[in-house]
Amino acid sequence: MDAFCRLSGLDPLWDWNRTWYTANPDLTQCFQNTVLVWVPCIYLWLLAPFYCLHLYCHDRGHIQMSCLCSAKMVLGFLLASFGFVEFFYILLERSQDIQHHMVFLLSPIIRSMTVILAMCIIQLERIRGCRSSIFLFLFWVLAVVCALVPLRAKIQLAMDEGIASDIVRYLAFFSYFTIQLAQLFLCCFADQPPEGKTISEKNPCPVKDASFLSKILFWWFTGLVVKGYRNPLEAGDLWTLREEDRSQKIISDLEQDWTAECAKLQKQEKALASGVALGSRLPEQAQLLRKLQKEQSSGFFLLRTLARKFGPYFLTGTLCIIFHDAFMFAIPQVLSLLLDFMRDEDAPLWKGYFYATLMFLLSCLQSLFNHQYMYTCFTVGMRVKTAVMGLVYRKSLVINSSARRTCTVGEIVNLVSADTQKLMDFVVYFNAVWLAPIEIALCLFFLWQQLGPSALAGIATVILIFPLNGFIAKKRSKLQEIQMKFMDGRIRLMNEILNGIKILKFYAWEKAFLEQVLGYREKELKALKKSQILYSISIASFNSSSFLIAFAMFGVYVMLDDKNVLDAQKVFVSMALINILKTPLSQLPFAISTTLQVVCLSLRMKEYMCFPVLAAGFVLLSQSFLYCLDGEDVVIENGTFSWSAEGPPCLKRISVSVPRGSLVAVVGHVGSGKSSLLSAMLGETEKRSGQVTVKGSVAYVPQQAWIQNATVQDNIIFGREKLKTWYHRVLEACALLPDLDILPAGDATEIGEKGLNLSGGQKQRVSLARAVYRKADVYLLDDPLSAVDAHVGQHIFDKVIGPKGVLRDKTRILVTHGMSFLPQADLILVLVDGEITESGSYQELLSHHGAFADFIHTFASTERKESAIQRAGSRRSNARLSMVDFMPFSRDLSQEQLIGGDTTNTNLQNMEPVSETDQEQVPEDLGKLTEVDKARTGRVRLDMYKKYFKTIGLAIIIPIVFLYAFQQGASLAYNYWLSKWADDPVVNGTQIDTDLKLTVFGALGFVQGVAIFGTTVAISICGIIASRHLHMDLLNNVLHSPMSFFESTPSGNLLNRFAKEIDAIDCMVPEGLKMMLSYVFKLMEVCIIVLMATPFAAVIILPLAFLYAFVQSFYVATSCQLRRLEAVSRSPIYTHFNETVQGASVIRAFGEQSRFILQANERVDFNQTSYFPRFVATRWLAVNLEFVGNGVVLAAAILSVMGKSTLSPGIVGLAVSHSLQVTGILSWIVRSWTDVENNIVSVERVNEYADTPKEASWSIESSSLPQAWPQNGTIEFQDYGLQYRKGLELALKGITLHIHEREKVGIVGRTGAGKSSLALGIFRILEAAKGKIFIDGVDIADIGLHDLRSRITIIPQDPVLFSGSLRMNLDPFDTYTDEEVWSSLELAHLKNFVSNLPDKLNHECTEGGENLSLGQRQLVCLARALLRKTKILVLDEATAAVDLETDTLIQSTIRTQFEDCTVLTIAHRLNTIMDYTRVIVMDRGHISEMDSPANLISQRGQFYRMCREAGLV
Repeated sequence: MDAFCRLSGLDPLWDWNRTWYTANPDLTQCFQNTVLVWVPCIYLWLLAPFYCLHLYCHDRGHIQMSCLCSAKMVLGFLLASFGFVEFFYILLERSQDIQHHMVFLLSPIIRSMTVILAMCIIQLERIRGCRSSIFLFLFWVLAVVCALVPLRAKIQLAMDEGIASDIVRYLAFFSYFTIQLAQLFLCCFADQPPEGKTISEKNPCPVKDASFLSKILFWWFTGLVVKGYRNPLEAGDLWTLREEDRSQKIISDLEQDWTAECAKLQKQEKALASGVALGSRLPEQAQLLRKLQKEQSSGFFLLRTLARKFGPYFLTGTLCIIFHDAFMFAIPQVLSLLLDFMRDEDAPLWKGYFYATLMFLLSCLQSLFNHQYMYTCFTVGMRVKTAVMGLVYRKSLVINSSARRTCTVGEIVNLVSADTQKLMDFVVYFNAVWLAPIEIALCLFFLWQQLGPSALAGIATVILIFPLNGFIAKKRSKLQEIQMKFMDGRIRLMNEILNGIKILKFYAWEKAFLEQVLGYREKELKALKKSQILYSISIASFNSSSFLIAFAMFGVYVMLDDKNVLDAQKVFVSMALINILKTPLSQLPFAISTTLQVVCLSLRMKEYMCFPVLAAGFVLLSQSFLYCLDGEDVVIENGTFSWSAEGPPCLKRISVSVPRGSLVAVVGHVGSGKSSLLSAMLGETEKRSGQVTVKGSVAYVPQQAWIQNATVQDNIIFGREKLKTWYHRVLEACALLPDLDILPAGDATEIGEKGLNLSGGQKQRVSLARAVYRKADVYLLDDPLSAVDAHVGQHIFDKVIGPKGVLRDKTRILVTHGMSFLPQADLILVLVDGEITESGSYQELLSHHGAFADFIHTFASTERKESAIQRAGSRRSNARLSMVDFMPFSRDLSQEQLIGGDTTNTNLQNMEPVSETDQEQVPEDLGKLTEVDKARTGRVRLDMYKKYFKTIGLAIIIPIVFLYAFQQGASLAYNYWLSKWADDPVVNGTQIDTDLKLTVFGALGFVQGVAIFGTTVAISICGIIASRHLHMDLLNNVLHSPMSFFESTPSGNLLNRFAKEIDAIDCMVPEGLKMMLSYVFKLMEVCIIVLMATPFAAVIILPLAFLYAFVQSFYVATSCQLRRLEAVSRSPIYTHFNETVQGASVIRAFGEQSRFILQANERVDFNQTSYFPRFVATRWLAVNLEFVGNGVVLAAAILSVMGKSTLSPGIVGLAVSHSLQVTGILSWIVRSWTDVENNIVSVERVNEYADTPKEASWSIESSSLPQAWPQNGTIEFQDYGLQYRKGLELALKGITLHIHEREKVGIVGRTGAGKSSLALGIFRILEAAKGKIFIDGVDIADIGLHDLRSRITIIPQDPVLFSGSLRMNLDPFDTYTDEEVWSSLELAHLKNFVSNLPDKLNHECTEGGENLSLGQRQLVCLARALLRKTKILVLDEATAAVDLETDTLIQSTIRTQFEDCTVLTIAHRLNTIMDYTRVIVMDRGHISEMDSPANLISQRGQFYRMCREAGLV
């Protein structure tokens, strides 16, 4: 190259004297004209083929020629023509000795050819739809950077010689440089979208339109930050998700991989199973090894599937982190050179400025690569979360019943909430597992270079700290498991409390359950406290680690040899390296523990994902006419079924064939397997043997109606389109029209979760209407008439199920306890203990004189139905349709049935009086019931911080702040001591008093370590104190809320408060405070140090501080609002999951899985729309802030260079090495500040329920209620009125009534007449609007709610059990002896059943009592009442779900056992109250008739008409 340059009369390529050892550095002419021109060209020519190949493989559509593209082409053309002009100019001017100008001739032509290549690439990019090019951006950056040196030279020359000497060449060069700059500038913008890809989305994500530069610096996000700063963000402001982040796209791809993996795993398991036979001969170790391998592989294969899907994108992030590391390690080397320069008095100043600028550039590049990496990780994490949620949801739709019993709803929701979060953490920290050891090794290598073998002392310290942290991490993970176990228990219990809150209120059991929850909570906090103390040790050891390592290394270094001198270079380069070392040291344990957690999680996920699913081919759903189905819709041949693969069969030797269009009735005692038979037809049970065939579509009505949290119409239509006339016909047939008149918004009224604001009968009718609307071929009806009044039941049978009903041509299989319907059935199946003992028509079975005949004869007398059926037939429809006349005028839920799960619509519940103007307008959200979890807006109010700190107490807070100041003072002192030591003069090759210096250094460091431990423990304990109080308040507030509150608040919202928000207050808030305080004090220390070294830095630090505050205020406003929006959009996911898991069998029976999957996708996507900007906001902030921080580095370095003559190397080293930490500190402060702001939102959300209306107090201290009250059981209503909320019409109007002791009173009336309202009044579930109720002469308004509710008893319509032992369900306070419990079970006819259970009274009931049949649960509720044996018993037709025989048992039990009590029965079946002393007929909130049943019948009034309809007269 030198020869080539010499030929053109230029100096050699490189000359150190010109470039380095000089006060005025410059590059040689040869270098400028060859290397600087050729480097960008070589870059482009070398990489262009690969880039073109990449473009060829990724076609994104064709982009129209835009102004931007035209401008680039014009500028490119100008650049190319410059080169050609220069080439020809030289060729003509120097044609004689052309070989002496080869360099000048070649360079322009190479340059022009390269520009032409760049123009070709621009066109190729346009054709392939590439909108912003990183490849060309880098090319123009290189070109401009390489042109800077000649530019400087040219300017220098022009200043020395004047521009006139060669004006053409100057102008040409400056023009050329300007055009290059313009090209670089144009490269910073993105082109328009490709044709046909114009975005139709409402609010597309701007990252699509962002240029390469905007993507690197996250400037595309600025728009949202500004919007969020001006006004609080709302869901509508957020961008729609990108295609590649949507559930549909992610999961459809993943499901294919997953299915393949599952198939492979099952093959392996089969192979292993077949190998077990051989295995018995293998040595035990080999067997064990196989078992281990199996477990390992099965756990990892979920991760393997995810890695295959998301790995490639994740690897681009990994590449970024490698670059980041390279720049990170370059910085201490440059610092070393800078300190070297400070020591060398003769060094020219430009070198100092050069090092300072280089440090700034390296810091900036390090930031950029780091945040690109984090962005990639979070994007992958978000997609992984979507994927796992989707897989779990899809699985929950196909999981079989035995598996469903082993995992509760809570556990499934936990998989979706907490565990997906762990997976996201894992994605972020996974690279640290292998990168951290490499970083540690590199640090130690560079330290060895500085301090020689003494660096080994540092390694020894690291090795000592490691096992300690490892041990702590292990202990903590165990404690966390314990804590999670208690937390799971607490959430499960809360879930049940919320589901059964009505029972808790009726029985006054809140305190017992409150104690249980607090028991879990105390154990949880105990584990948390231990874990936090251990964590504090680990934080103290980590924060002191840089001191400990430095102390060990420097100590050994100066002790080894007197000649070992600690100068500034050694001290501060080592300190910079030790600070780098801290990051991998802190990340490694965390990364390892996260990885281990994910391994555990993947095993749990695998266990769940590999749960047995419903066998797909189990029921042959034939659409065509298959064999054996000549006219038969349902055929079971010799079937044996069980609920689980291992369990005993629930149905044995079942053979049934159901002809098309017939009505089959299934009868039998409680627990005889009637529901199981329907489940077998649906394919919900395990088939042990036999064949099941069902032809055509199926509609299913479960025994317990499953109602979605949606409008009545949505529940009935259930995803089909609305056919107006058919819909109306269905409503009429299912007797729903009168109910819709009562509901505030008709069929657009929203129904609460699990049908909260409907009565049992209404829920059942909606459930039936859903099935009827379907127009299916086969109808499986599981006792749908049990929960409705007798006359309504008869109407439904006639209009829907019976021979003249809407479904007359369909195949109907009806499980029933109603004898009156049996004569009209084509076929009756009698089930006893899971076997069909008899089958045939009604007459055939009667003539057999078998069990069925005896059964019928027993009940024929009580029902006296048959003769009445013909008589009442003609009148019945008219009577039913005139029901509308009995409806209350108010179009509100002033209706009965709060007990049966019934209430008002919610806004009803706000309990404020409605002003005149409000009453006149019809609100648009009339039918809204549940209040959506709303996002608060704006910054967190200061009150929340006050509330939080108030719960801790000022006495603890002030000492903590002093401790922090003391800790940072110690840190400042030992750092300053080091700089003084480094500046110590060297006398005869040694420094004096090294021992003393080392001792002082050690003492200061030790004091700092102790202070750190103190502050972290103190803050953790404060956090626990605060969270204990806040949880206690939340629990008390929720349990003291009236029933109306629970109907209007979805349980998902409440559970979210108890799980996610309390968890945040437990861990996140104290964690954020710890970090924020430590970093704020650290920042103060750095500023003090920089100002000590160069006071002039204040001029730079102050504006930077303002800039920082400005950026932060923008960010915090947006970030907090995004956090809130994300939290609010999280609840619906869990609510939907909850609902789906509970209604899975209905969803499957109707074949609606795909629609529900679509809904789940929408909800997850909606949540991700706010999660995505939330993590981008952090990156946006960090990138912008780190430039501020790097400004501090630049200021400290440049000012140090300027003050070289007055500053010592020690103080410069101290200032610069500390300023290097500023970038990290700044972003941590904002991050922890935001974390605190974000998580303090949890305090705000938990506190929300402090202001909601509360019930009256549970007990009144001063009340002098006798222990045995009520002794007689007299009840007196005095002009009693009750309303569902202020401003509404009264639901009970002026009721005056006296019930004598031991009187048996039946209460009857149409739906909405106010039957249940009476009971609600007695129990004060609703408070009186006027008048009073006296029990034994005591005004019930004057006593505590628990005093009242615990002394009277109700048997409610919905039997609710809680998970726990059977004994706990009967007697949660342990007030009764076992003998009393057994005798109550005996009277409730449950003794035989319970004594046959393996655990007897300790038999564990599953969530909601799922492992008992509905009838058995009803009997358990009866046993509760028998156990309490109070003087007043209210019965809300508790016999709804029971067969007639059990019904008779219950009735006789009540008659005998409660003979000396006052009994009020809200009757749906009139035959149960015909022997009562009095009957009250309610109508529109009034008592319309009241007398003995015989007298009322003789009066021929309303009661007579009802009896006639029911066929009793």
